[in-house]
Amino acid sequence: MAEQRRDGRDGHGGAPDGSGPPRREVRAQEAAAWGELVATARRTVADGLVVGTSGNVSVRVGDTVLVTPSGVPYDRLTPDDVTGVDLAGRQVLGILVPTSELPMHLAVYGTTDAGAIVHTHAVAATAVSTLVPELPPIHYMAAALGGPVRVAPYATYGTDALAESMLRALRGRSGCLLQNHGTITYGATLAQALDRTAQLEWMCRVWLTASSVPGLTPALLSPDQLAEAAERLRGYGRQPD
Repeated sequence: MAEQRRDGRDGHGGAPDGSGPPRREVRAQEAAAWGELVATARRTVADGLVVGTSGNVSVRVGDTVLVTPSGVPYDRLTPDDVTGVDLAGRQVLGILVPTSELPMHLAVYGTTDAGAIVHTHAVAATAVSTLVPELPPIHYMAAALGGPVRVAPYATYGTDALAESMLRALRGRSGCLLQNHGTITYGATLAQALDRTAQLEWMCRVWLTASSVPGLTPALLSPDQLAEAAERLRGYGRQPD
């Protein structure tokens, strides 16, 4: 789909008569974050987590949320395409229309300490979202997301209803499945949010594979086992200074 602009806006992001909120200049930190956001969005395609322009990515820089625009292929995004909104959803950077899933992103930023969000339509995760209300605890990495991953009941994409459904599923978690839709994860950084998305998709593939063996039922982890894994994961990857 071609680049989209808000109806009635001129090429500088203001209304033709000069009214409407002005779009300010991009700051250095935002420009750097935009570059990382575009690279992350392209990774979701390369890693098979999305197809085409499905899914979206955002990162928070102060009180500004940089977000992928609606309907623009990620390989076409340039440094000049920075798209940003404030925490109320008012566009403050760029002329491209933000993702239609902006309500989900703003809901997460408004209720958590998230620094970045990745939303995908990953195949295995989407399949699992149609089968169960919660991903069975097939692997201890569920603890890295806060516990067994819930499935948010279906709601139409881009709506407040979906954002509310997602927030309930995210309570105490850093990721969830969206029924008949996909995944959403958040983290302190874009790298962490993307890693959590990849881990979630991998766990869904493991459960689908194990549960497809005729005559056998996968062994699942107990709450105590997950709690122990969560404790050990708190110190994972730390190296001496």
